[in-house]
Amino acid sequence: MGLLSVVCVSLFFSSTFAVDRGNFKTCDQSAFCKRQRALKPGQSPYRALLETLELSDSRLTLQLINDNNKVHLLLELYRLQGNMTRVKINELKPLRPRFEVPDVLIAEPPTEPLSVLSKDDNGVVLSLGAKNQRLIVSARPFRLDIMQGPEVLLSLNSRGLLAFEHLRLHKDTQAQPDGAEVKESVDGDQQQDEGEKDEDGESDKEEDGLWEETFKSHTDTKPNGPTSISLDFSLPGVEHVYGIPEHADDLKLKTTDGGDPYRLYNLDVFQYELYNPMALYGSIPVMLAHNTQRTMGIFWLNAAETWVDISSNTAGKTVFGKMLDFVQGSSEKPQTDVRWISESGIIDVFIMLGPKPSDVFSQYASLTGTQSFPPLASLGYHQCRWNYNDQEDVKSVDQGFDQHDIPYDFIWLDIEHADGKRYFTWDPHKFPQPKEMLQGLMDKRRKMVAIVDPHIRVDSGYKIHNEITSKDFYVKNKDGRNYEGWCWPGNSGYPDFTKPEMRAWWSSMFAYDQYEGSMENLFTWNDMNEPSVFNGPEVTMHKDALHGKWEHRDIHNIYGLYVQMATAEGQTQRSGGVERPFVLTRAFFAGSQRYGAVWTGDNAAEWDHLKISIPMCLSLGLVGVSFCGADVGGFFKNPSTELLVRWYQTGAYQPFFRAHAHLDTTRREPWLFGPENTALIREVIRQRYALLPYWYQLLYQAHKTGMPVMRPLWVDYPKDTATFTIDDEFLIGSDLLVHPVTEEGSRGVTAYLPGAGEVWYDVHTFQKHNGAQNLYIPVTLSSIPVFQRGGSIIPRKDRVRRSSACMENDPYTLYVALSPKTFFIQFCQFNSFIQYFYSISNFDSYTFLHLSNLCPDCNFLTSSWIEKVLILGASKPSKVLLKMDGKETPVDFEFDTSMSVLTLRKPGMNAGADWTLLLQ
Repeated sequence: MGLLSVVCVSLFFSSTFAVDRGNFKTCDQSAFCKRQRALKPGQSPYRALLETLELSDSRLTLQLINDNNKVHLLLELYRLQGNMTRVKINELKPLRPRFEVPDVLIAEPPTEPLSVLSKDDNGVVLSLGAKNQRLIVSARPFRLDIMQGPEVLLSLNSRGLLAFEHLRLHKDTQAQPDGAEVKESVDGDQQQDEGEKDEDGESDKEEDGLWEETFKSHTDTKPNGPTSISLDFSLPGVEHVYGIPEHADDLKLKTTDGGDPYRLYNLDVFQYELYNPMALYGSIPVMLAHNTQRTMGIFWLNAAETWVDISSNTAGKTVFGKMLDFVQGSSEKPQTDVRWISESGIIDVFIMLGPKPSDVFSQYASLTGTQSFPPLASLGYHQCRWNYNDQEDVKSVDQGFDQHDIPYDFIWLDIEHADGKRYFTWDPHKFPQPKEMLQGLMDKRRKMVAIVDPHIRVDSGYKIHNEITSKDFYVKNKDGRNYEGWCWPGNSGYPDFTKPEMRAWWSSMFAYDQYEGSMENLFTWNDMNEPSVFNGPEVTMHKDALHGKWEHRDIHNIYGLYVQMATAEGQTQRSGGVERPFVLTRAFFAGSQRYGAVWTGDNAAEWDHLKISIPMCLSLGLVGVSFCGADVGGFFKNPSTELLVRWYQTGAYQPFFRAHAHLDTTRREPWLFGPENTALIREVIRQRYALLPYWYQLLYQAHKTGMPVMRPLWVDYPKDTATFTIDDEFLIGSDLLVHPVTEEGSRGVTAYLPGAGEVWYDVHTFQKHNGAQNLYIPVTLSSIPVFQRGGSIIPRKDRVRRSSACMENDPYTLYVALSPKTFFIQFCQFNSFIQYFYSISNFDSYTFLHLSNLCPDCNFLTSSWIEKVLILGASKPSKVLLKMDGKETPVDFEFDTSMSVLTLRKPGMNAGADWTLLLQ
């Protein structure tokens, strides 16, 4: 243990200054990536054997052959409901089964019939149904094109970079399973320049890294040999692609020519570098392509280490160069080419054809599910650090919020709260009475989060370890023994969450009679679930570790999803299915949105880290994970007071709002930076709480539809090219636009207000601005530029109390921003949820504001009422009448001529009633 402590401390402290890039592979250091990237475009050996085509009601199958090594592949094509196409490629007769990712799709996607329109020796044309969409299969070389009318929407293998390394026996292995095709070389050898080739085009030169690979001091044995796969996609007419988080980079993905591809491989990276394609904590293999005509998506369903190359024929061209092309009549059409490379598994790709952004979100949600609908309290403010020292410290911090009149909902405990970092326990000296502590919070209607990590201390006196051992639930090493590695507790075992039985047992540990000291206001944080292994290769698990019959290399990127899945299910079960869970995870994959929230990991107290939090969360929102946030103030280092205030102002307008800090930083509770800064932080936290009804409504919509909560401007303004690269401002829903101040010493920002013919209102001053303009906004340290879209109604609760639960029955204020159109919003009460239809119509002589229940048969009871209505951009009426229950009642009002704001005070309607306001 002494040696372990030295190693861990050394690793940690060296990383607090900058990430050690030498701990993590580049493409050249990853044998399969280097091998695949060496292939040259335009030399595909794959041919479609059209005579093998079989068509059923649900799918088309067709064999492909590699003419160099004669290995046959099986192509499966599916037309899916909702304007999607699925493409699967696997070996026709593999030596053994190849891994196919389970538990990510919410169900087997429903199909629609394919039909053959034409067929000849060169290929097959299939109908994709609506709007003259066709799928063309070309035989030699094999290629797929999806077309709409004369336009090519997307092509597969148009650059000839399909490569499928088939399973094979090592040269010194004799036995061969019956019926299996067995070759000794790598499929990519068809383009190899060195070495003599046999009659099948195979090279006799054994490449490094095929059967064994060493990185630093770690050797990865590869009993299955090389198994990587690759496929290229071409997107004509596309210059802008987004997604494939997690990377600390701009929203618009860059081309990777001349550098490393974007890497998807869940890793524990301390204080990550910015603006590069290195892998981080999570991986979602989904890319969106957008232009003024269409939005599409590519979902590459593979959980192994993956690299994504991007190239473009317009990359590097300046705006002047593009204008010159236009003036000179250049016929070159913009095109983006994307290539996916994975270490193992099969090719299983979903092509989401949109055409609108909302269609792509709906299509992806139909595959992997929507954002879980979180408890209201989790949308409030969270106070965290590594670590609050003991129960008295927790009590003192809790009292500090009350003394300084700052609301909050959750206080968090990191790893030091547990007894010797044995999760599901409490340190008997620091937290001797956890239920008393939790009850004290509950009395104030507040909650707590405690960390539960998936590395388990190897200790014969530890119940959790003993039960996992007795049930044989640990991951195994290549020799079949329990896999062990170093993490926070010291020598640790790693539960095999790929086993349903293990996940069910883990869930059962959150029962109140199992998790001693827990109560209904205790929730969970899953950290280090990449998984993090301090003494492992790239600070993670060895790839040749075993999860049953599968290697860790096959499942690596879904390990964290399984941890969060089991934890969320445990919280649901403990309440008998009554309460919604709240679980924060660091590692994630496609589908993680179904189980809780994600944060951007171990950032730093630097201005650039504040800036990057915006595109990082925007990227996550585009691929289903709406409940995202970053550590306010930065995890590492100590922020200046200006940076801290600006970070609170930014974080308050991101979905997950938590302050967090490293144990070596100075304490930074909101009241420790002088009364002026305390007041600024208090004000922005109160702004967050006032908007909780709007946040709750948006998370509900995300849960129902898959629409991102925090979203880039182009999602709502898809034809406005000025929005396509903006990632320093964003929309919250459709109706609030936020441009945080992220530059040190800033005296002004320029915000782009989209929408020709639209208007936007400053939420602080109510000043009206026209859309489709760049607006310069002078700022002070108290400024956070936020605008409400004309044609919207935003419900707020302006009576802010110490926690969200304390505001449950408080009245609403409606902020109505006028625009000459009819519109509606959804409105939600805090516990029971019900949809209401708000409409507003402007006529020459009157304005008509109406609310009605969209679910008239629902029994919606609430004590909340409408205490105020503010109408922005109004004219002064002669009178205002409230129509409700067949009666008309005059309503008192005030009109601010200078700002054109009409205020209706105490109209008195219950929030659950139907009513109409008539402004004459």
